[in-house]
Amino acid sequence: MEYLNFERINAIGIVKINRPQALNALNREVIDELDGLLDLIERDKTISVLIVGSSNHFAAGADIRSMIYLSESEARAFAFTATMDRLSNLEIPTIAAIEGFALGGGLELALACDLRIASKTAKMGLPEINLGIMPGAGGTIRTPRLVGMARAKELILLGEMIDAGRAEQIGLVNKVAEPEQLMESAMIWAEKLSQKAPTALKTAKSTIHAGLDCSDLHEAIMLEADNWAGLFHTEDQKEGMMAFIEKRKPIYKGK
Repeated sequence: MEYLNFERINAIGIVKINRPQALNALNREVIDELDGLLDLIERDKTISVLIVGSSNHFAAGADIRSMIYLSESEARAFAFTATMDRLSNLEIPTIAAIEGFALGGGLELALACDLRIASKTAKMGLPEINLGIMPGAGGTIRTPRLVGMARAKELILLGEMIDAGRAEQIGLVNKVAEPEQLMESAMIWAEKLSQKAPTALKTAKSTIHAGLDCSDLHEAIMLEADNWAGLFHTEDQKEGMMAFIEKRKPIYKGK
C-alpha cells in the first residue's frame, strides 16, 4: 500500500495513514486503499481489534485540490461515505488514535470508529462550511448522536476547530492522552478489548447501532432482549460465567 501502513501486534491490527506531504489529507487513493484493507480485516477472523492512527497528523480533511471542479455526479462518486460506513459497521471494535489535525473527512474517519483517544495537542473540527459545502461522510449524522444537536450545530455551522480538552468535554472523544502516550493508551484499550468474548463484543456493538436506528423505544428494548438471550447459546457465555465462579481468567474461543 502506498498511503497506508498496516501492522499486527498479536490480535490487534494497526493502520496508519501515511501521506505526510499533505498532512495525511484523504484523497480517493487513500480511501480505496482503506477499502482494500477492510476487505482483508473482514476476512481475517484472527484480528479482534483495529486501531486507526497516523504520524504527526490524523488526517487534515479531504484533499481540496482534487475536489474543486467536481460536478455533482463526480462529487457523489468521490464521496467517502461507503468506506466510512464499512469502518463503522466492522464487527470488531475500532479505536481512533488522534494526533495533530483531525479535520473534515479526517474527523469523520475518527467518528466512524467506536472509541476515540486524542493527544492533548490534537485539533479537531468540521470546517467544510468555510469552503461552501458541508460534511458529507457522516459528519452531520454521527456528530449529533455523539454530542447532541446543539453542540453538533456549533461544530458544523461555525466550522471552527476545537482542542482535545473541549472535544473530551462535549463527548466528541472518550479520552485525552499526553502526546507521547497516545498509542500506548490506544494499545491498552485494544488489549483489554482483545481479551473480551468476541461474540459478545460483536453482538453488543451491533445492538447499539441497531438500537439507535430504531424509532420506537420498545422495539429497541425488545431487540436488546433478544440479542442478550441469544448469547446464552454460545460457548463463550458458559466459559465467561464459569470462569467468574471459579475465579480464573476466561479463555474465549469466539463460539
